[in-house]
Parts: sequence; structure tokens; C-alpha cells
Amino acid sequence: MRSSAWFVARCALILSTLRMTEGAEGQQQCSETEYYYEYTECDSTGSRWRVAIPQRPGTCAGLPEPVRGTECTFSCKAGEFLEMSAQECTQCAAGSYSLGSGIRFDQWDSMPTGFSTMATSLGSDPHRDAQLTCNSSSWVPQGNYLESNRDECTVSLIYAVHLKKQGSVSFEYQYPDNNLAFEFFIQNDQCQEMDQSADTKWLKLTNHGEWATHTVNLKSGTNILYWRTGGVLETKVVKPVLLKNIQIEGVAYTSECFPCKPGTFSRVPGSSTCEPCPRDTHSGHGASSCTACNTTTQFAEEGSAACKKRPPCSKKDYFQIHTACDLEGKTQVIYKWIEPKICLEGVPGAETLPQSGDREPCPPCNPGFYNNDTATCSPCPPGTYSDGMKPCQRCPAGTEPILGYEYKWWNVLPSNMKTSCFNVGNSKCDKMNGWEVAGEYIHSGAGSSDNDYLILNIHVLGFKLPTSVSSQSVTEFGRITFEFETVCTTDCELYFMMDVNRTSTTVVQSWEKTNKRQTYTHVMTKNASVSYTWAFQRTNQPSDVRWYVNDVARIYSITVTNALDGVSSSCRACALSTQPSSSACVPCPPGHYIDALSSKCTECPRNTYLVPHATAGPDACTPCGPASKSDKDHRHCYSDCHFTHTDGNVTLTFDFSSLGSVVSLMNSPKFTSKGTKYFHVFNISLCGEQGQLAVCTDNVTDLSISGARGEKGEGPSAVRSFVCQSTIIPASGRGFHTALSSQSINLADTFLGATVDDNIAGIKAKPELFPQNSKKVPDVNFFYRSLEATSSCESGRSAVVTLRCNPYKSTNGELSVPSQCSEGTCDGCTFDFLWESSGACPTCTERDYHLIEGVCKGGHQDMLYVWTEPKLCIGGVALPEKRTVACEGMEYWVRLGAGIGTFTAVLLVFLTCYFWKKNKRLEYKYSRLVMSANRECEMPVADSCAVMEGENEGDMEDEVVYTKPSLLGKLKAIASKGNGEKYENVQLNSSQSKALVWS
Repeated sequence: MRSSAWFVARCALILSTLRMTEGAEGQQQCSETEYYYEYTECDSTGSRWRVAIPQRPGTCAGLPEPVRGTECTFSCKAGEFLEMSAQECTQCAAGSYSLGSGIRFDQWDSMPTGFSTMATSLGSDPHRDAQLTCNSSSWVPQGNYLESNRDECTVSLIYAVHLKKQGSVSFEYQYPDNNLAFEFFIQNDQCQEMDQSADTKWLKLTNHGEWATHTVNLKSGTNILYWRTGGVLETKVVKPVLLKNIQIEGVAYTSECFPCKPGTFSRVPGSSTCEPCPRDTHSGHGASSCTACNTTTQFAEEGSAACKKRPPCSKKDYFQIHTACDLEGKTQVIYKWIEPKICLEGVPGAETLPQSGDREPCPPCNPGFYNNDTATCSPCPPGTYSDGMKPCQRCPAGTEPILGYEYKWWNVLPSNMKTSCFNVGNSKCDKMNGWEVAGEYIHSGAGSSDNDYLILNIHVLGFKLPTSVSSQSVTEFGRITFEFETVCTTDCELYFMMDVNRTSTTVVQSWEKTNKRQTYTHVMTKNASVSYTWAFQRTNQPSDVRWYVNDVARIYSITVTNALDGVSSSCRACALSTQPSSSACVPCPPGHYIDALSSKCTECPRNTYLVPHATAGPDACTPCGPASKSDKDHRHCYSDCHFTHTDGNVTLTFDFSSLGSVVSLMNSPKFTSKGTKYFHVFNISLCGEQGQLAVCTDNVTDLSISGARGEKGEGPSAVRSFVCQSTIIPASGRGFHTALSSQSINLADTFLGATVDDNIAGIKAKPELFPQNSKKVPDVNFFYRSLEATSSCESGRSAVVTLRCNPYKSTNGELSVPSQCSEGTCDGCTFDFLWESSGACPTCTERDYHLIEGVCKGGHQDMLYVWTEPKLCIGGVALPEKRTVACEGMEYWVRLGAGIGTFTAVLLVFLTCYFWKKNKRLEYKYSRLVMSANRECEMPVADSCAVMEGENEGDMEDEVVYTKPSLLGKLKAIASKGNGEKYENVQLNSSQSKALVWS
């Protein structure tokens, strides 16, 4: 409802009333009860008129004439109202109150006049199931406060007010859950949002059970106020925003006082507030005093509107505690009624208080404390230590005390811990203990109702590192570890929260329903004052009774290391000064460990990192994983973007420098049951030093964080790691002016190594999630881990980034998640990513190209080098330039072949003729020899003959001499016979006598 429209309608009503009055002749005169006064709209001079308006137009005549009214800026003081007949300020009567120029809304039994709620429609499908829409989402009055919606719908609470002068609006709120977005903004009568800083628009988180006050200045004129909430995602039951005591200053006047609401009263006239009725009293609407209850059979809480009947006492009306140790060192279990006691004893069905238990020996003191013979445990003096069972003693030379807290015995609540109970609608809880000690553990108390917040808090002033590492740049200043369990029959929940430097409380982890006994550790990464809080709630449904009193949370031990205000339970070795005769501990340089034998600082070996708070000795330095190196301070290991793999006699060298910058992956959109679209965004830093980590930032509770600040991780909820995840809700889908980023989580902050194998340190890659077509180049797996345990991942989360050579992708490549697991993980703990890129290919070598020889043209030939396809490499050696070499063409070889052929043919003809002629001569000589032998001696036919070179035919007359063949000659003869020759060797000798000799 807009104020300007209201004034227009009011003016029209006034004019119509005046016309009816003029025409109402003969009607009876109006009495004072039949009309009321109103002011007209202010004119340009700041003046206005007071006119009388009948309660029922046309029923009477003779209304008072209009008179000039008070100035438009006129207002009364608090406790007064403007009496319109006399136009003077008059005190409010007892039982009522007034703010003067303001209005207050503090009663929420129903939605006050002027307030409206509006839910943002998430879809336009008319066939959508009504249960899946936001029609049923709204702000709900709960008596003392308003409660927002708990679902993902965006719901606005709207109120319009017209101010005659500048004013303000203030309200109290509870905003404990960052899974709900909560903003407050103002529009003018043109529906234009007024200028407003982010600090006043986006509300800060509050502690569980804590009310915060928010005040914003208002301009004169029409102001439309919006309180808007919306669940980030429908992932769990969220805690609603609670709103109460809305007060607006700057209205022109108050024409009547507001009656006190039931349960409150104002005893004197002129009151500006109403007081709550004391306990065991009650009051009705507009009361000036409270009426006492019959305390014998009735009771009433503070601020009650009626008395209630006292029920018979039951087991839910008392609780047990352990008494403090007495002078004899004994304790016992006793039972006490819950105060204030509202039940009746001695009536049928009433329970009696059980008898106290036997006296038992007190447990020993906690480590760092000692028994000073006064039945109490006292902290050891500075510089001394104790295990809790022995007197305090000083640390030996070469050691220093280890500061911290280690609570494992619960006879009394430690001095630096507090416990409380809180419930928005039940003040009885405020005076009860939230937790009770029980010897071996501390457990949640009974509370006054099942939806109480039972709160346990420990405050640490800061952290002090051991002397040996005080000069080093560390990422862990301390840690808190606690062992706990929950036993529940309903939807109970245990919250573990943290408040750094008293800025705002954030939920670190929560556990729902029953949880087995387990240990949780949280690391403190900055040196600051911090409060750790445990809050247990049996059910989040409104309740004023206790049905689930046996649902309980137990904490067995709490340990805080390096606490500035802590005590010492043991000593640790420290590095000694090099000065002679000095036993003072000195800090070690970064990356140095303490040598146990010499008590000197020794630098860790190359490519090892120093384990924080490890024992003295070389084992404090842990080797980095494969293909990783340590930074110069040996704080952590990282990949330098280079990797080498050898298979047989082939070595592949990879350079992932082009993939070293932070990349983001946004998976496909998803929709909740009510239609809200959201994305999961992963930021990944593959390689490089720690300064290049990925950053994920929440802006749900602080949308004033700029993009630059978010990228630098400067926001209060920023997460910096190698792999992190955020949930993004587009601005268009929720009605907000910017996209919402929430639920940022650290997936991996430690680099374990890179390898082609599928397993490192128990983390397994799953090749079946990303089938590979070609195995010429192996996939390279980068393994990461986060040691931060969660309720579902007791060993912490882990991530595997698989790099695959794909020459058809760009250098930046394409990042993807398994098609079977679109959330990036199949088990909720290990996240798998595939990064296909040409930048993931090995560097090129001589093996990756080959030579192609061109044809010889004109005595020249081109020698061309080309890459072997497909090209599975990048960078490295360059392809050799094309070169041209001299060559002999085909004509030369044809001519050469023809010449050689001609020469060979001529030679063959010559040799043929030569041997033919020589053979003829041998035949002639042989025939002459045979003829000569037959004529003279009738010699047998010679097997063979020989004519010496140079003999002529006239010499054939010489004598023939036969000799006896030698052994070699016989062998030759046999060989000749094997060839078909049937003649013997005959020697012709012309220089001897012609005698014939036979052998």
C-alpha cells in the first residue's frame, strides 16, 4: 500500500463528505462520536487544514467547519499524542504508550495493518504443482517476533510509510544461517531503489540466540521498506531469520496512543514504553498493572498474558550434576529441580527427586594443571608443566613448554569456558546451564524446551608459536581438536562455530541426528582472538515442552594448541643459541629443523617440506611427491609446470606452463524442486607456487565484496586452495541485483605429486571415467588433497586433475567432469577432472618429424621436413627449414646408361671374335698334332695339345715327349674326365731330340 495513494483516496473522501453535508438538509446534527478529524495534504507553504469526517457518510449533518491545522512538521514528544479536537499534545493514559513522532511494531500475534508479504514466482508454468511453487512461502507472525521462510523462495516483507521530515527505521533481528540470503532496502514511490551502502543493505550474521540491531536513515516523503530473504539452495533445513521491534521515526504526528500488548503494562500516564509483567503475574490488553497468579497451583513466565496450571513433576523436570571436589577429593552425582520450578510434588503421578549418588574419587587434574591441596586444580606457573597428576616442574635445558589447553576431565567447567541456554520465545531458558559436566565428559543440559540452543563457548586470546618456528612464515598457528558424539531420536543438530576478533560468527561444521564417537580438527590459519562455540538443538520446530530430554550431545575432550593464554602439559626440544654458555631457545630460520643431537638448526634437504610442529630430527622434513618441488622456505610442495616421463628408450618432456593460470569450470545448470537454477563452479590452480592459488568467495552475507577483492581472497569467507568449489545462483533467477555465490568449500590445498600412474598416497584416479582413444601419449594425473575432515569425508577431500594431450584443442583446452558424475565426484569425497588441451602434449623432438625428398628438377632437389601426423607435441625443437641440394637429373643417367651399354656391347663383340679366332687356331694345331703322331709312331689320339704363344706352323715338326704325370696332374686329369674331356696333356719340346719316350 502506497502512502500517496492513501492520501489521494482520503482527499476524495473529504470532498465527497462535504458535498453530502451540504445536501443533507433536515438531518439531525452529528455528535462527537459520529465523526473524527483528519488533516488534509500539506500545501506548498507547509500548511494544512483540519476537517471532520463522518463515521458513516449521510447519517448526520452539521459537521464542524474546517479550521487551519498545525504545521506539517509538528510532532509531540514521546509519551504524548496529538489530540485533534484541541490540536494539542496530550499525555497517553496509563496502559498505553506513544513514541511521539514515531511508531513501533512489537506485537506479532498477527500481521499488523500496513504490512504485506510477497513471494517471488520462480516459474511461469501454470501446470506446476502447487507444492513446488512459492505461494505458501511468507513471513509468519510468532507472537513476539516474525519468522521468515525456510525454503529457497525469495519472500519480501513490505511496509510503506510517509515521513514529513527525515527520520530512521530500526529493528532487531537474528540471522544465524548463511544458507539464507537476507537484505534490507528502501524504494521511493516510483519503485526506484534509493541510494544505500552495502553495509546497510546486506545484514551481517549473528550468533545463535543473539539479537542484533540495524538502523537506517530515511528521507522525507514516501519510503517503501523491504525485508527480503531467500534460501540459497534447498540442501538442508535452514535457520530462519527472526525480526522484532520495528520502530520508525519521522512521522508527522501520532493521533492516538498504542495500548500495551498482553503480558506488559504501563503504570503511569505519559509512558513511551510498556514493561513486561514479572514472573507469576499476567496482564491483558492495555493493562496499567499486572495481576498475580495463584502460585500454589499456577505459574506464569515473565511477560505472560495468562497464568498456566502447574503440572505434576516428571523426570523431565530435574537434572543431574557432579559436585565439585571436596577437601577429601571426593565428588558425587546429585539431582536438582530445573529452576524456576513449575511442577507440583505430592500429587498423583508426580515424580520425586532421586537420591544423590555415592561419593567417588575425583578425576585427576587436566594436563597443565596441578592439585594444590585445596581440592581444586590450579594452572601451572609460566615456564613449568604438568601432566595433571604430578606437581609442576620446569622444562629441561634445550626444551621449552608447549602452550595450549587439553581438557579431558570434566569435574568443573574450566575458567575460560562458558555455558548458556537461549530460546527466542522462552525466557526461562536464559537462567539455565546449557551444558553440564559429568566427570569423563561434558554433555548438553536439560533446557527448558526442545528447541532451546544449548551453548558451550571457549575463548582463546590468540596464538603463540613455539620459539623455534616463531620467525617462519607458517600457515598453521594452532588447531582445535575435540572428541564428541550425539545420541538423538529426532532431528537434533550440533553446530561448531567460530568468531574471529568478535566480528561475526560462522558455522564451521554441523552434525545432524545420531553420530558415533569421533574426532574433529579445525586448523587456525591466522593469529587472532577467536571464540569457539558448540550449540546443540534437539529440534528446530517451535516447542515449549521437553519431549526429547534424552537426546544428548557429549564432548569427551577439547584440545587447543599454541594458545596464547594456555598452560603447558609437556616440553619440546628447541634450538639453542650459538653463544657460549647460553641455554636460551632461539628461532630457526624458515625451512630448518632442530637437530636432536646438537640442538642446532639444520636446513631441510632439497625438495622436502617441514611438517608443522613436528618432533625434532630429520624426520620433520618430508619428501615432496613425484614431479614436485618445495619452495625456498620448505613450507609446501608444488609443481613447476614441468613433467618428464620415460618409457623404455623414449623420454617425453611436458611443459604445462600454458595451463598454469587459474581456470574455472561451470558445470551444466541444475534446478531445485522449486525451480531455482544454480551452477557449481570449480576454480583450479594446476601448478605454480602458493601465491597462484585459486580463490572461491561467498557473497551471501556480504555482497559488498568486489570482484577484485574476491579474486584476491580478501573476503571474510574466502577460500584459497589448489581446487575449490562455489555454488552460483544467477541474479535473474532470484530477483537479486547480483549473482549469489555461496557454499565455498576447499577441495584440495595440498599438492601430492604428478605421475602417469593411477595412485598416489591412497588417492586413486579412475581412468574408466575418461576413456582414452589413443595411448601414444599417456595421461598425466595431478593429485591433490585437503586434510580438513568433514562429517562425510573423515580423511578429507581429494582431487585428481587428468591432463590429456589433444592436438585439436586450443592451448587453454577444455575442462570437464565425468559424464557419469556431473557434480564432479561420484562418492562425495574424491573429485575427478579431465583437462584436454594441446598444451598437455609433450614438447617436440627430432622423433616427431620426418624428411620428404622432392623431385630433381634442373639439377636441384628440395629437402622438406614435415611433422608426423597426428602431431602429438607442442613447442620444443622447431621444424628444420626447407633446403635445396644439387642433384643429377634423369637425362644424365640415361646418357650414362646408354654409353655404358654401348661400350659393353662393343667389348662383348670384340671378345667373341677374339676367342673364336683363337679357338680355330687351337683346332688347327690339334689336328696337325694328331696327323703327325699317326704317321710316325702310330700314337694314340692325344687327349689335348697346347701350342705356346708365338709358335708358327713350321715348328710343328718338333719331337713329342711324353712324361709321367705327377699327382697334381692326375687330379687335374680326373677333373677333366669328370667334365667329359678324354685327352691327356702332351708337352711339345722342339729343343730336344726326336726320341719318343713312354711313361
